[in-house]
Amino acid sequence: MKIVIAPDSFKGSATSQEVSLWIKSGILSVIPECETTIIPIGDGGEGTLNAVVGAGFQKIDVDVMGPSGNTVHASFGIRGDVALVELAEASGLAALLDNVRIPLSATSYGTGQLITAALNHGARKIILAVGGSACTDAGAGALQALGASLKNRHGDEIALGGASLQDCVSVDTDSLDSRIKEVEFILASDVSNPLNGPQGAARIYAPQKGATPADVTLLQKALEHFAAVAGDRHSSSPGAGSAGGFGFMALTFLGARCESGINTVLQLVEFERHLSGADLVITGEGRFDSQSLQGKAPLGILSIASRHGVPVVLICGQSSLNSSEKITAEFKSIRTLTSIEPDKRRCLRNPKPIIEKISASIAKELIS
Repeated sequence: MKIVIAPDSFKGSATSQEVSLWIKSGILSVIPECETTIIPIGDGGEGTLNAVVGAGFQKIDVDVMGPSGNTVHASFGIRGDVALVELAEASGLAALLDNVRIPLSATSYGTGQLITAALNHGARKIILAVGGSACTDAGAGALQALGASLKNRHGDEIALGGASLQDCVSVDTDSLDSRIKEVEFILASDVSNPLNGPQGAARIYAPQKGATPADVTLLQKALEHFAAVAGDRHSSSPGAGSAGGFGFMALTFLGARCESGINTVLQLVEFERHLSGADLVITGEGRFDSQSLQGKAPLGILSIASRHGVPVVLICGQSSLNSSEKITAEFKSIRTLTSIEPDKRRCLRNPKPIIEKISASIAKELIS
């Protein structure tokens, strides 16, 4: 018997690698001779870099500016001339100084520095994995780090952060890193939101980054203003609102092409190849909800595995989707940690024994 183990991380609780090993442990406790293939997965958000490192990417460490203006130790991955830059490494919530959320002034500058580092290592194709952002600055900070000049009406460079975009009156790209024109950029995102409007970056995602209703209004106006100054070519494009509008910058100034985050990662780790001879795929994520249906890891894995006739079991912390939902019926089964341990805090603090127990029960069903 062969089982492919390909979970995403359980955010705030366990990495995809940890979850993979616990699933394997539970399976082997029941079927010691089972062939298991571990493929840790990321969907373009946090953990994506670690997922592709397992597929032969070399991790390169770089000191960059964090979202709070602090110095953070970040990394990008490179394999040949293909690089993966994970925005969360430099500009994510976990990179904030003392975990204090600063929605108006948080910057993506460090992600621009990571892109520069990837260019310095010979990258000719750069995949931008953009989930988990701490900022809503339309990628302006990253653009400045890449050499662009954003001036206010006094001719001075605007301050970093989303709120300062309302002061921008010009965007000068004459000094933008010339190598950018020779590089293919892929915006790997599971978000289809535009930059502005009711489903835009500020209204939908800024509250998750600490923005009050007044902050959201300010950021919305700042993003609209910046888009107008920048030419407004992509403010309505799907994915422009990803990572606090970083997608808008990538589409507008880097010529990026938007692709599904999970599909991009599954190609990089050659997931489809590992399905040959598989009897089952076990995937997972922390919470299976309506956002999961917008292109998260379990749905991408289900889609590919189904084409090969391989059933998929989903393990998740909790599920808020009704069992009558069409998509839930396409999984062989959905197992939640909360069905074993109702206390969500215990599930978050110590998921290992619960995941092992669930995995062992899956194995028992396979041989019954």
